Amino acid sequence: MSYLLRSWQGAVALLLCLLALTQLPLLGPEAPLPVGSGATSVILLLIAGGALASFLPIPSAALAAILFVAAHGAAWLLIGSVDGNEGHAGSAFFLLVAASWLLGWRCITVLADIEPNGRAAETVLRLLIPAIFGAWILILWEAGTRGAGVPFILLPPPSAIGERIGNSLPILAADVRQTIFKAVLFGYVVGCAAGFAVAILADRVTFLRRGVLPIANLMSALPIIGVAPIMVMWFGFDWQSKAAVVIVMTFFPMLVNTIAGLGAAGAMERDLMRSYASDYWQTLVKLRLPAAMPFVFNALKINSTLALIGAIVAEFFGTPIVGMGFRISTEIGRMNVDMVWAEIAVAAVIGSVFYGVVALAERATTFWHPSNRGG
Repeated sequence: MSYLLRSWQGAVALLLCLLALTQLPLLGPEAPLPVGSGATSVILLLIAGGALASFLPIPSAALAAILFVAAHGAAWLLIGSVDGNEGHAGSAFFLLVAASWLLGWRCITVLADIEPNGRAAETVLRLLIPAIFGAWILILWEAGTRGAGVPFILLPPPSAIGERIGNSLPILAADVRQTIFKAVLFGYVVGCAAGFAVAILADRVTFLRRGVLPIANLMSALPIIGVAPIMVMWFGFDWQSKAAVVIVMTFFPMLVNTIAGLGAAGAMERDLMRSYASDYWQTLVKLRLPAAMPFVFNALKINSTLALIGAIVAEFFGTPIVGMGFRISTEIGRMNVDMVWAEIAVAAVIGSVFYGVVALAERATTFWHPSNRGG
């Protein structure tokens, strides 16, 4: 009984499949390109087969493979049926999309319950599960916008955004080079390094610590839309002004987190260092900085997203005719929404990779920390 309860997605998917049979065809009578009965039959068989398989005593890996093929095969055929028929999808179409999504959900659940055998299998599962989850966000987005005929100007489907990315690679590469490899990286390195150095200095000088922290909390609350135009006036329209905005945005999170981390070492450990006649710098290097590393990496991860946001928003207030923020602001004025979404998608991917690199560095550096020893 517990297995049947855990397989409720299959039961609901089968119910939706039966309900869709009463609502056929997939498209309305006014659709310019009718869908053949063969394609509809394959979709129904895939969903019904996947739903029934979820109740059988099949090994988890095999069941996950069956559900994966059934869910994604049906979704691919359903999206193909509305290609050229945007806005003409009937209720059967949306019922079958929902049934396919439930099979995809069940596939993820089965994969999450698998006990990996070895490091390689664990890595594959940790990558596969979020990949399937993310793919279904795109599938539902594509099916919803095409099936319901959402106006392109409001929300283009992912396929249109992907096509725009493929056709605009030189433009996107130039924008990434201007925004990421110039403004973001330079500002991130300088801002984080300056915040870390000032935190060490403030930790050493009590007077400075008591004066810097309140000001840091105040400055961290400054709105970027107020700082960005001032930096453009001070440093010009090129990437230097955007790097200055990134420095301002990344300096204070690093400062506050590092100061907090330097105070994380326990009193017993400090007493032990004093009993060894360690001076300030020896205690700092051998005890307090290692204890502060989780706080420092927390600031680095926060700043990895803040830097990207700061540089893009700063480009709204003045930039040469290149850059991700410049492209977003100009293309939205021309109603080229797919290009705007292409820039957003590229920024999201770069930001995720940036964050992931910092997270991997944290895992390699602070492997001894309890937050990393379990996973």
